[in-house]
Amino acid sequence: MTIPREQIEFDVLFVGGGPASLAGAIHLMKLAKSKGIDLEVALIEKGADIGSHALSGAVLNPIALKELIPNYRESGCPIETDVRADEFYLLTRTRHYRIPSVPKSMHNKGFHIISLSKFVSWLGRVAEGLGVNVFPGFAGKEVLYGHDESTVIGVRTGDKGVGKDNAPKANFEPGIDIVAKVTVFGEGPRGSLLQAISKKLRIFEGKMPQVFETGIKEVIQLAETTYFSDSRGNDIHTFGHPLGFNTHGGGFIYEMNDNRVSLGLVVGLSYQDPMLDLYQEFIRFKRHPFISKLIKGGRVIEHGARTIVTGGYYTMPKLVVDGGLFVGASASMLNAPGLKGIHASMKSGMLAAEGIVEAFSEGDFTQETLSSYDQLFEESWLKKELYMGRNFTQAVSKKGIAKFLHIAAQYLTGGRGIIDKMTIQGDSRTLRCLKDDHLHRTRTYEKQAYDGVLFVDKLTGVYLSKTQHREDQPCHLVVRDPSLCINECFDTYRCPCTRFCPGNVYELEIDDKTQEKRLRLNPSNCLHCKTCEIKDPYRNITWICPEGGDGPGYTVV
Repeated sequence: MTIPREQIEFDVLFVGGGPASLAGAIHLMKLAKSKGIDLEVALIEKGADIGSHALSGAVLNPIALKELIPNYRESGCPIETDVRADEFYLLTRTRHYRIPSVPKSMHNKGFHIISLSKFVSWLGRVAEGLGVNVFPGFAGKEVLYGHDESTVIGVRTGDKGVGKDNAPKANFEPGIDIVAKVTVFGEGPRGSLLQAISKKLRIFEGKMPQVFETGIKEVIQLAETTYFSDSRGNDIHTFGHPLGFNTHGGGFIYEMNDNRVSLGLVVGLSYQDPMLDLYQEFIRFKRHPFISKLIKGGRVIEHGARTIVTGGYYTMPKLVVDGGLFVGASASMLNAPGLKGIHASMKSGMLAAEGIVEAFSEGDFTQETLSSYDQLFEESWLKKELYMGRNFTQAVSKKGIAKFLHIAAQYLTGGRGIIDKMTIQGDSRTLRCLKDDHLHRTRTYEKQAYDGVLFVDKLTGVYLSKTQHREDQPCHLVVRDPSLCINECFDTYRCPCTRFCPGNVYELEIDDKTQEKRLRLNPSNCLHCKTCEIKDPYRNITWICPEGGDGPGYTVV
């Protein structure tokens, strides 16, 4: 049955309500006004509110923000505090050692510690004030193409009120076709629409695979006494324990307002041990004597998880197709050595806006004209910054002494290193088989005790993320072959989805009598991090957007 759909036309459509799209929309409205161009601009966001799906560390390099809104402090930008000094620690199992020299790429003094959800919410209000039509609660589910099937002309939003059987319910609302002369995709890491475009228009052809890290983060309300003082750094990074040196990643603790801290652990998804449990590693990090002393007596007030695209310059897709542009994390815009991506996403959106204005000036929206965005990127400080870190993730994914040799070489050669354009494997291909246990040590975990206050279990973490999904909708996590999970994947890897998912979405049930296995899904627990689609060794899981408005409800992370 063909469903009749409303069609709404705009000049420009931004898909995704993150820093890239919002900065792009704000810059576009300002540029268009200065040039006397009247534009109708829309922005859709799958979260219930602008900012409700935004999660990051987050330290903000204000370089792009200063360009976008020079008087941002006076305009009400929600800054938690400024970075006074950086501290960098090596953690062993029971001890900590301060590294006297912080890598220059991680010098953050003078930058801002922010809540990304608050920051993005503020940008949304700025955009609306400039005339951008902002529509939260609308998930882009399908890319619309012109008659030639190669020109992007917009996006279809998801239907609402569909039952588990995919049949419309009494409150059914069909999705809307939003068409535009130019569509800007800023969906964040592993965007669903970007993956669909990639299959059709081959925008990643000849590129290295995008690779990711997963970060689990909490905001903790501290007790009266606090580690931070005017004489100490309030921007702390750690490496070593609990991950060791052969799994890249590390921890962070940032000071926030009102005696709170932002605390998290980031794990590179190139890890090899199939028994590694991301959440258990996060708890081990929190229980380290150095960390636990900082947060003693505190309570978790918000919790979340998100993937971070870290492959950098050599994993970037084509930035332009006919009628479409790609910005932000979707396009691998992140400074991996500096562990910062907000400013990079914002600048990419702003460069896209400049290219769009040029296209409207010429009245042509083909790839050839829109490619001015590509040229603007090549001439920008953003390209220079990303190019400096072009081999960094490849280096930190190495094992043993090779890791440190490559990092040192890159440090001395401006990013080139020993080998330029180092190769890297996709994250789904790195797990080793359990039959190789005699060659490698796999992780084991002691049973954790949770107090429900400072140390919370996965389900409490989901609750503290304010995640909500309508229970009777189609499952947004598609396991194409369930039998593969309980047979081949169990035998080879012991179903790693039950360990790499930070939200307890995947559970393996084994009947005590028959030993029959079943993989049970709890999609209502999904934090929208997309780790499952990225890390699944069989590429058997596909993450699709649930009903618009569903998912986390972040307000302070």
